[in-house]
Amino acid sequence: MSCVIERVNFCEVYALLTDYAFVAFFIIFGLFFVAAALVGAWFIRPQRPSRVKGEIYECGETTRGTSWVRYNVRFYIIALAFVIFDVEAALLFPWAVAAKKLGLYAFVEIAIFVGILLVALAYAWRKGALKWA
Repeated sequence: MSCVIERVNFCEVYALLTDYAFVAFFIIFGLFFVAAALVGAWFIRPQRPSRVKGEIYECGETTRGTSWVRYNVRFYIIALAFVIFDVEAALLFPWAVAAKKLGLYAFVEIAIFVGILLVALAYAWRKGALKWA
């Protein structure tokens, strides 16, 4: 009986382990850095609680009533619309820089992207979500 044993190319295995070692090193370093920052902040923080420090602070004004106030959902909708169009601007900038290299296909993709966002804006406008008062 003959046993077939494949020869292992140790150079390839070493290169593979080296790549994984770099990834593992950065993960371990990242976790250590976060843990060190949290522990350091815990040691440095002031530890003198008082009644005044525990009070609610709102723009230098004394508070009236409870802090549990029900807000109108319109504020959240406007904030979400702002985030959506802010992300759109962040995604359009790299496209505009490389527009000539990308060609017609990329232009059609960005036109569809902006079109979807314009439809969403028209829908929100029609529903009155953008009216402040």
